[in-house]
Amino acid sequence: MTTDPTQMPDLLAKAETLVEALPYLQRYAGETFVIKYGGHAMGDPEAQRDFAEDVVLLKAVGINPVVVHGGGPQIGAMLKQLGIESTFVGGLRVTDAATAEVAEMVLAGKINKDIVGWIAALGGRAVGLSGKDANLVLAEKMRRSEPDPNSGIERHVDLGFVGEPVAVDPTILSNLAGDNFIPVVAPVALGADGATYNINADTMAGAIAGALGAKRFFLLTDVAGVLDKAGTLLTDLDRARIDALKADATITGGMIPKVDTCLGAVDAGVEAAVILDGRVPHAMLLEIFTARGAGTLIHR
Repeated sequence: MTTDPTQMPDLLAKAETLVEALPYLQRYAGETFVIKYGGHAMGDPEAQRDFAEDVVLLKAVGINPVVVHGGGPQIGAMLKQLGIESTFVGGLRVTDAATAEVAEMVLAGKINKDIVGWIAALGGRAVGLSGKDANLVLAEKMRRSEPDPNSGIERHVDLGFVGEPVAVDPTILSNLAGDNFIPVVAPVALGADGATYNINADTMAGAIAGALGAKRFFLLTDVAGVLDKAGTLLTDLDRARIDALKADATITGGMIPKVDTCLGAVDAGVEAAVILDGRVPHAMLLEIFTARGAGTLIHR
């Protein structure tokens, strides 16, 4: 078999890419990566395939990926289809019993099994589960207060069956990874009161990453990462720098809980967290296996 000389530049570029990746492959072999997957990329078939390819490749090169997924838009669409109205407080869906039932059906059912299917279609061995399985996550009801619009006095807001993780037992995840499976986790968990709680996927993924002592926690979003006021990506942050960026209103709005989740994971034992644009093809591979990176790395 002879090689077309015109193809040589492309072949050499591929070889150089593999050589560049070698030290990272050696560094991360046997390590655990927790990946929070969500956002609009979940609804794009091409982006879905890119994500599944990345996860299967990570497992193939000896890294243990754990996927934790969201599904807010899909829950909203199903509630609308069923004629159930939603209200939000501070970006969180108020979850009554009917809404909680739909959320679990969508998250632990349709979305979870879709992701398992994407991975299986590319030769990966994924197992779908939720925080309920094997007591993976124990939740408690989230307490939220906000100022009364008239008096300004803080008042308690009942979010219903919205919870937050208070304990994580990662045994099932470690066992699955050791048996060459890829865990895919829906953000639903039991409380000590026996109720089922819907948990913010970012928060649940961060808690799982901390409990596993993950090498990396990837938070895939719909933005490039943390940007400065000129719109330039900030690639390397620690707590002191993040505090300064919050103080001067560079980090605002929905980015605040994301960086706080990353800091919490790092404080719990994760080596570093990365905020990445999940819409960019193979963003995780660019971040992991190249010197340039592709998102905002948050570390101690």
